[in-house]
Amino acid sequence: MIPKRWLPSAALRVLPWALCIAGLALPASAASLAPPEYSEAREPCRDRSAIKRPYFGDFHVHTRYSLDANTQGTRTTPAQAYDFARGARIDIQPWTDSGKGVRSLQLSRPLDFAMVSDHAELIGEVYMCNTPGVEGYNAWQCMFYRQFPRGAFYLFNFMSSMKARHMGQCGENDELCLQAARVPWKEMQVAAEKAYDRSAQCSFTTFIGYEWTGVQPGSGGNLHRNIVFRNAEVPELPFSYIDGPSAEQLWEALDTQCIDADNRCDALSIPHNSNMSAGHMFAQVDSDGSALTAELARQRIRLEPVMEVMQHKGASECYYKAGLATDELCAFEQLPRDNIAGFNNPPQPDTGFLREVLAKGLTLQRELGVNPYRLGVIASTDTHLGTPGAAQEDNYLGHGGDGVPARNAVPPGLPDHLEYNPGGLAVIWAHENSRDALFEGLKNRETYGTSGPRIVSRFFGADDFPSDLCEQKDHIQHAYANGVPMGSALLVAEGGKPTFLVAAGQDPGTDEQPATPLQRVQIIKGKVTAQGQYQEKVVDVAGSAHNGATVDLQTCQTSGPGYAQLCGVWTDEDFNPHEQAFYYTRVIENPTCRWSQRICAAHKVDCNNPATIGDGLEGCCAAEHRPVIQERAWSSPIWYEPADS
Repeated sequence: MIPKRWLPSAALRVLPWALCIAGLALPASAASLAPPEYSEAREPCRDRSAIKRPYFGDFHVHTRYSLDANTQGTRTTPAQAYDFARGARIDIQPWTDSGKGVRSLQLSRPLDFAMVSDHAELIGEVYMCNTPGVEGYNAWQCMFYRQFPRGAFYLFNFMSSMKARHMGQCGENDELCLQAARVPWKEMQVAAEKAYDRSAQCSFTTFIGYEWTGVQPGSGGNLHRNIVFRNAEVPELPFSYIDGPSAEQLWEALDTQCIDADNRCDALSIPHNSNMSAGHMFAQVDSDGSALTAELARQRIRLEPVMEVMQHKGASECYYKAGLATDELCAFEQLPRDNIAGFNNPPQPDTGFLREVLAKGLTLQRELGVNPYRLGVIASTDTHLGTPGAAQEDNYLGHGGDGVPARNAVPPGLPDHLEYNPGGLAVIWAHENSRDALFEGLKNRETYGTSGPRIVSRFFGADDFPSDLCEQKDHIQHAYANGVPMGSALLVAEGGKPTFLVAAGQDPGTDEQPATPLQRVQIIKGKVTAQGQYQEKVVDVAGSAHNGATVDLQTCQTSGPGYAQLCGVWTDEDFNPHEQAFYYTRVIENPTCRWSQRICAAHKVDCNNPATIGDGLEGCCAAEHRPVIQERAWSSPIWYEPADS
């Protein structure tokens, strides 16, 4: 029998069978598994798995009601966004005079779940300025908006940053803008309810939510959060940055307006783009500059159990600088600046990358008795086209928002700035595909993120996993019974050492989008020593960095060996029971062409021949162009905390 950790890529078309053998995604295996106590009326899911399944989705989706998307020509409605997530083809800008999109997009495979997360800020103004007959439609600000949409975008954004609810068309009465905001907020709810499969089939799940879009004054640091509600019980209006310009005010509003209200409302907040937060997203002080308190730390980790580690505007895993970093894989999709305001400040180690934040959490645990940064991870797209899950490198048309505009014409050559990417996917391990089950997965941090592919990733910790666990048919059942999954805290018996099971399966691909084999699986360990020093190491647990896999940059054809699945058991032999530590996994695919290189190759660009460099293709030969990527998946961490910490 071929050991599971070395199963080669020849198993591409039989991957679902291979995953069943590996225990990565088994069919529902316990008929007696009782359905959860649902927080809203629905049929129990017929298909449930005792050892859980990975569900792929997107929590970061903007439609025509987001100011930045709308001013770039996006007309996608929330309902159309959910149709797209379920597999429908939709038109996108630019538009013909008859209202048909010049371009269109369609997923190669439907998602399991999605959430429209339009910006709460100025959502009423966007509706007013685009809806004839609504009071305020003929105000000069709206006429300016329609005539000069990008100019209006900057004006409206400025007003939002000044915490002004209106631009003048509301007069002295904020209620006009608030009343206008109720219309799109209600439409977002209706669209999510209509698309949610409440039948026993449980084929598709939606969440109601929005984005709170805050910016740190002065530095331009990104403070954005996506708010996810458990069910259809939601506040009358979304709480925006204009309502409260600090994360603490947002959390308090979620508690008072939702969680502590006398109803079934429940909510979570998901920070994103900490790579552009200039160090403010996860600072060791509150918004007033005061030291964090244990009470605030507990509120934070209760409401923010996961962060978005990857999206359209870069990856937030770890910092990289040539000549200084020991982990070259940190160079993956790192943006060249540390803020969202556009200031030309390069990223720094303390900008807000996941590893640094996790290390801060260990230190704060010592000081406060609670770790406010015990963060699981997901990824998403941040699409501003209303196209959830459009994270494929081979069909990337840009995501709008902060990217290359296509309101009036298709941009020539590359459809987006080189620094941007198609984003990623959120993955939740759950017994079934329902709101309650997925929401609990988020709360428990049994989640991971991918850079786009549908890689399957498992991660468990214990102090007694046998070294041959990968060879046991029931190794996932064993791991659940005798250990803890990703997102958990690990207890280690006296004299024991943390032992981890990692298991991964490649994205099976489709006929149009062939699978890419895996190259290796790594465990990243970070620890704080008894002297308070932070140290980290990266360990290859299964597979090989030197497997010989390559990609032809002229044709983007891949070659060389790889793995359909990988499995390994690793024991931390350097474990010190008195040192705090975190561990997470990184699953790496074989090299492939990045989205930009696929377009450059299709146009046969030869950087040694200027005649081949067409209009808009200059980026193909730019120094910052990254032609090759290795797609990946990041697990939520497992933490070890000494009893005396």
